[in-house]
Amino acid sequence: MQIYMCIGHAAYDITLPVESYPIENTKVRIAHGVECGGGAAANAAYLLSKWGMKTYFVGAVGNDLYGERIKNEFKTIKTNIDYLETTDAFRTTTSYILANSGNGSRTIIVSRDKKTGVTNLDYDVRPDVILVDGEELEASKKVLLENPNSISVIDAGNLKPNIVELCKYVKYLVCSKDFAEEYTKEKIDVSDESSLIRVYKKIKEDYQNTLIITLGKDGSFAEINGKYELIPSLKIEKPVDSTAAGDIYHGAFTYFIGNGHDLYNSIRLANIAGALSVKCLGGKNSMPDLDKVLEIGEELVI
Repeated sequence: MQIYMCIGHAAYDITLPVESYPIENTKVRIAHGVECGGGAAANAAYLLSKWGMKTYFVGAVGNDLYGERIKNEFKTIKTNIDYLETTDAFRTTTSYILANSGNGSRTIIVSRDKKTGVTNLDYDVRPDVILVDGEELEASKKVLLENPNSISVIDAGNLKPNIVELCKYVKYLVCSKDFAEEYTKEKIDVSDESSLIRVYKKIKEDYQNTLIITLGKDGSFAEINGKYELIPSLKIEKPVDSTAAGDIYHGAFTYFIGNGHDLYNSIRLANIAGALSVKCLGGKNSMPDLDKVLEIGEELVI
């Protein structure tokens, strides 16, 4: 079986459902929220384990209650956490998420110590597939450089120096619309393909790897077999919570591209996985079953 390795951020998410964004200086009464582990690479590792892959997670948590809960979640799903460090040097990052049931959006407040990250950079494992989220620069760079023949993916969610640096070392640069616009200093109009192509070409000039721009509910944009393709997403009528939708998309893409699917179908199926996730509250609760993604992929031509 192939070995997957996800390197990056682990956090603890506390998701609170609200009917609309709260007005300042008011009291809001809500139903019970959802608590679970979060973080881009951590969520992707959890999904890959859920889908049956032998998966390692590299990251760090604090020696505290939330860190223990994150580790126990990984143990339950059989993610290998030999390289998940526990430290007294900082507290586990906590994210407080307001999930707006009125429109499916989420607002995140992050409580994070200034200094976080792994200290151990010695890994005996040689992964076949690598996913990084930019939060662990040195660990990510070391693994990528030591495994040049591995399939490698970056979740480039925003324009941070670490992410920009790591984009040079991966085979698949999967970036968000926000990253693409900030990097190129150009706005994307999804209805205007020329704006997508212009932004795409600018990024492609700097990174000679396979580039995919994710566009949320509008799908994904890529060049496939010499042709630019806007691959639409699955339409969800009443989204509940978009928390972790991007993480699930990246985990799903990494799964499919690592298991021999071509680029078009890897993107198409990742679109479906990400879209299905907005139907449930909380990141872990919203991770779809692989069979469901494949079933919709077979039934639906999008």
